[in-house]
Amino acid sequence: MSFIVVIPARYASTRLEGKPLMTFAGLPMIEHVYRAACQSEASQVLVATDDQRIEAAVKAFGGNVCMTRNDHDSGTDRLQEVAAIHQWSSDQIIVNVQGDEPLIPPAVINQVANNLAANKSASASTLSWPIHDTQQLFDPNAVKVVVDNNGLALYFSRAPMPWVRDSYSLLGDVKPPSAIVSGAMRHIGIYGYRVGLLHQFIEWPMAQLEVMEKLEQLRILANGQRIHVAKACREVPAGVDTQEDVERVKALLGA
Repeated sequence: MSFIVVIPARYASTRLEGKPLMTFAGLPMIEHVYRAACQSEASQVLVATDDQRIEAAVKAFGGNVCMTRNDHDSGTDRLQEVAAIHQWSSDQIIVNVQGDEPLIPPAVINQVANNLAANKSASASTLSWPIHDTQQLFDPNAVKVVVDNNGLALYFSRAPMPWVRDSYSLLGDVKPPSAIVSGAMRHIGIYGYRVGLLHQFIEWPMAQLEVMEKLEQLRILANGQRIHVAKACREVPAGVDTQEDVERVKALLGA
């Protein structure tokens, strides 16, 4: 089974401008992500960007890069443009690895690709990880997911779910060990896509639930397509979104 890794990377970020070029252990973050992806079983790895500074940095370390438009609303839209430029077939599997995850284990990249290949009823695949503390359960920045008996996503939400009636109150008071008892799962933002879905995705209008939750994967569910979800084979460290994340990753990579 052959798959391709595409790493969307943009310079403009509301929280950390120039994030892909931040230096960790002497290398730009985008190079750390690229190196991790190259350790997977992908047949090809490339960076998709709209910024010449990122393009220059990728070329400087010998990476493959594809320049895209600067008007994309999401990384998924950018992936579709890359697929169109390269004229990849509709059944080609692409894994979207976020450009701000320098600690991503190569094994989970393989996992999300293999899961999609093995589940023909799904048009996309992603991963999850158990939630073990109530702070994360109620954190809107930690996206939760629930699945059916076949491992296909039922819903993604920033709200705590599933809601265990006998463990939570409406005020958020929790009777321990609530999060573990609930079986709550945090969504991990790595995706496998079939190219055909990407071409459909850009033609669909934004779904109402997508707008409300600010979660683009809900557009896929709203249009009747299925997303396969599995527990990650390894824990995936959080990416870099804040200055606190910068310091955490610098300490880990420095060690």
